[in-house]
Amino acid sequence: MPTLVKPSRLFSDELLIHYRQQGDAPADAVIASVTESGGAVALRTLMNWLTDTADFGLVGQPDVVQSFFTDYTKLPDWADQERMKAGRVLFKKHAGLIGLILGTYSLPYTYMGANGVQLLWLTERIKNDTVRRLQETGEWVFGVNNSKEWTSGRAIARTLKVRLIHAGARWFGLHSGRWNPEWGTPVNQEDMAGTNLAFSYIVLRGMRKAGITVTEQEEENYQHHINVIGYLNGVTEELLPANLREAYHLDRAIARRQFSSSEAGVGLTRALLDAIAKIGSTTTDRPESIRNLAAAQMRLFLGNAHADALGIPTVPIEKRIVNVMSRLPIFPTQLLGL
Repeated sequence: MPTLVKPSRLFSDELLIHYRQQGDAPADAVIASVTESGGAVALRTLMNWLTDTADFGLVGQPDVVQSFFTDYTKLPDWADQERMKAGRVLFKKHAGLIGLILGTYSLPYTYMGANGVQLLWLTERIKNDTVRRLQETGEWVFGVNNSKEWTSGRAIARTLKVRLIHAGARWFGLHSGRWNPEWGTPVNQEDMAGTNLAFSYIVLRGMRKAGITVTEQEEENYQHHINVIGYLNGVTEELLPANLREAYHLDRAIARRQFSSSEAGVGLTRALLDAIAKIGSTTTDRPESIRNLAAAQMRLFLGNAHADALGIPTVPIEKRIVNVMSRLPIFPTQLLGL
């Protein structure tokens, strides 16, 4: 019996041009209220709480922040909790490999977005404190893929924190005096959709490259789970792919429009490689050996064209996975226990 071709939307330049100028109105309204009442100082105070991955208490936070956490905890009507659970099961089964893919494929893949990556470069935190940023990302990714955190409500709280962090970064970018409008709105919907793909579709593509075979339904379940998280994180529903075919078309459209070499992309990739080497320095391997192994892994996943565009060195290591998960401890090992 022939395989049925799933209906799929295409994502036009006109659509993506429109969304490149759009941020996240509800989250932006929170940041506007905080800055109107207390200026940049109040926003920095809020950002300190938002980046604290252990403190989820709302007591003492501005009323507008408390209201946001109350109003945006509801899952979309199309969310299928059984499929979400199945997606988390897939993540747990392959947590070590997915952690490797996130660090050596998904993150550098987003650095190919030459316009969107400018905000990360301007804010400097990710290039100057990459290890801490990786830890925060890891805690969020592993948290939202932990079923216990969905039961406790922490998975949603973590995601709403990230959503407001993005809005805060958007405010800082627009008020920095250095933002070029030709880049689009900082942390715009097109870039947010691309990031959502990096944590879903690109992860699945990385698993295929690593030789892991899963069913199409398992892949679709994982994509669905991450789409629900993307919705909670403020991504417009129009840019959430309904299936893997749509994910492919959206990824190709964004890559065609946005991917090119940039100083920011090269610099952030270098900082990422340095951070992985630093994290791995506690093992028996020398930091430079870890860095070379990570660079080789990035080249395997990204391909030479993207790797060259990001300035990833060509290292004398055979380009195949050779039990690298234990040798590239990109995220804290305790996270792998879920």
